[in-house]
Amino acid sequence: MNNNNTLYVGLDVHKESITVAYAINSEPVELMGKIGTSPTDIQNLCKRLRSKSSQVSIVYEAGPCGYGLYRQLVKSGFDCMVCAPSLIPKKPGERVKTDRRDAIRLVRSLRAGDLSAVYVPGIEDEAFRDLARAWASARDDLRHARQRLKSFLLVHGVHYVGRADWGPAHRRWLSKYSFDSPWQQLAFDEHRRTIEDRQAQCERLESALKEAVTEWRLYPVVEALQAMRGIQLILRLD
Repeated sequence: MNNNNTLYVGLDVHKESITVAYAINSEPVELMGKIGTSPTDIQNLCKRLRSKSSQVSIVYEAGPCGYGLYRQLVKSGFDCMVCAPSLIPKKPGERVKTDRRDAIRLVRSLRAGDLSAVYVPGIEDEAFRDLARAWASARDDLRHARQRLKSFLLVHGVHYVGRADWGPAHRRWLSKYSFDSPWQQLAFDEHRRTIEDRQAQCERLESALKEAVTEWRLYPVVEALQAMRGIQLILRLD
């Protein structure tokens, strides 16, 4: 092992496999092969990389597999980048994608300094973001459930003549309305029940967000933003 060498490593990451390519300094890119994704597999990879050089620079594309691999590699002492897939240089007409080609291209782009890193959140930030996204998804589900019920009523010529939809008066009207057909009534009841469930889910998650944000490291920023006119807590977390 020559300590003056820099080892450039590209990882094409999938759910159950990682294709590894590497190059030492300006030498041709070589394929190390395909490995598994378990912690033991990553530990074995780290040992193999250390045997080649003490200066190792690793990159993989941001994707659905998240940042667990990044954190394990950094914890093992490696310099690791998660790059933006949309900003990876591509040759004109290059359309065929394979795991090997992607890993090799990552090595070449890393060595040339052509890659743009994405922000990797800390564990606490990622956990808070997951909670915020769960709330946003629940809110979208509630909106879609309401749209489905309104479409169902529209198809059957049922119209609400009050002012605000989904307010107390509208909910009372919905609770009292009934269809002659038991099958349509069952469908109507299920639409309403879905809305009630999604509403309860939104309220639970919103309550959890309001409690969690006070312990979040960026809470001072959230407070500062709320000082602006028309900006509320949940809006800033969205």
